[in-house]
Amino acid sequence: MYAFDLLEVGCYYLVQEKEDEGLILVRINLASDQCVYVSYFGAEEELVWKRKSDKIHDIVELLDDEALKAWESYYFNKDALNYEEDED
Repeated sequence: MYAFDLLEVGCYYLVQEKEDEGLILVRINLASDQCVYVSYFGAEEELVWKRKSDKIHDIVELLDDEALKAWESYYFNKDALNYEEDED
């Protein structure tokens, strides 16, 4: 079992917060003495404060630059892709 205090500011991670849940991509935006401000990337981006001591079941992967660029090109262009499909 891990905790949010292990994650570095500015980095993107694939994590599994609970054993019976799927993976989610998170980014640590900033850290205070006791908390971190986290972006959760699902269908929409969600910004949440978490205690550094909050548990994470598994830290699956730290995304490298190549994987991050590939994900960003898809995630931030998905609205454009959906728009083109709607026109047909």
